[in-house]
Amino acid sequence: MDDLLSHVLDSHGGLDRWAGARTITAHLSIGGPIWAAKGWAGALADQTLTVHTRRECSVFTPFTAPDLRSVFEVGPERVTVETTGGEVVEERTHARDAFTGFLRATPWDRLHLGYFIGYAFWNYLTTPLLFTYPGVEAREIQPWHEAGQQWRRLLVRFPETIATHSPEQVFYYDGDGMQRRMDYVTEILGSTLVAHYCGRPKIFDGLVFPTRRRVFRRNPDGTSNLNMPSITIDIDDITIS
Repeated sequence: MDDLLSHVLDSHGGLDRWAGARTITAHLSIGGPIWAAKGWAGALADQTLTVHTRRECSVFTPFTAPDLRSVFEVGPERVTVETTGGEVVEERTHARDAFTGFLRATPWDRLHLGYFIGYAFWNYLTTPLLFTYPGVEAREIQPWHEAGQQWRRLLVRFPETIATHSPEQVFYYDGDGMQRRMDYVTEILGSTLVAHYCGRPKIFDGLVFPTRRRVFRRNPDGTSNLNMPSITIDIDDITIS
């Protein structure tokens, strides 16, 4: 295992404890101007999210209405909108194909929305355990200097079996092994270059998670436009089972 990855896993609670988690449930608020641009202003302000760690599956409740939830899963890949009682209201398979030709300003229907948050937040909450999954490759690359600090970096490559923003991403860690930033290309948002900042790490049931995330546009040289985040994520509670 890569030395930096080993350090990160230890700093976030240890591989054994992470491997023992079956589901992660978070209460969170998701905001930012991107949702209004997509036609869903305020739709994600109060969410309960459950992700499964043994397979790529995530459930958001409520989803666009008090009595609905969204379910995203792979194998095969599909997103559904269900009643809270489990009755399927809408469904889309091969959901990523539904974004073909979309630009950053293209509005989304609620299955587009469910797909995006479904795969994205599964990735966020399963990190760093995600880096140990079959087919995932992680190795340390040259450090990065920002705001008077030096951050170590992991270059991570994901297999096609994992739905994620882009196949290659870079994760930044401070001296304590805490995640400070991640870079990726949001392929389904017009291949936007993103710098996604993480902070306020807290311990929940022995595992460490960043509880504040802010997403900004990234420049080709790796610098960030920090004037206004396009997406904000704030977590106030997490439970592990």
